[in-house]
Amino acid sequence: MATFEGFPENVTLGKGVVIDAYARIYCHKVGSIEIGDNSYIGESAIVHTGKKGGRVEIGTDCTVQAFSIVHGHGSCKIGNGVRIASHTVIIPATHRFDDDTRAIREQGLTKQGITIEDDVWIGTGCMILDGVTIGTGAVVGAGSLVNKSLPARSISVGVPAHPISSR
Repeated sequence: MATFEGFPENVTLGKGVVIDAYARIYCHKVGSIEIGDNSYIGESAIVHTGKKGGRVEIGTDCTVQAFSIVHGHGSCKIGNGVRIASHTVIIPATHRFDDDTRAIREQGLTKQGITIEDDVWIGTGCMILDGVTIGTGAVVGAGSLVNKSLPARSISVGVPAHPISSR
């Protein structure tokens, strides 16, 4: 009951991958999606390369829980053993708005990309924004807005997210 849209021939699924009911996998004709062995994409989750390409790479033994969205506009690389809780949004792009004489929609996007290293836990309802790296073993508390990189083994919370301790 999941849907594969766009160019499913550009999607690679490892062994034992589970794509749950109503999940949506969309790959642009010049994009790619790779989901590693034994990973799980939850009910009604979306993995989407973006309209003009992009890349999403999800490692082995990962979970992207229900109603989460992973975009790949500027490239999204998720390491191994990563846990992404429900209602999380990961968006590696942002609208430009420097020129106030032009409409925002005409100014394009910046696409720095997002990297989430191995063994990271992202709590429910988080937002991860363009240009961020979340270090190995980090924990991001529920409802956090990550707009700057977080160090390995840090425990971070807040809007914006900031480290409060380490593991």
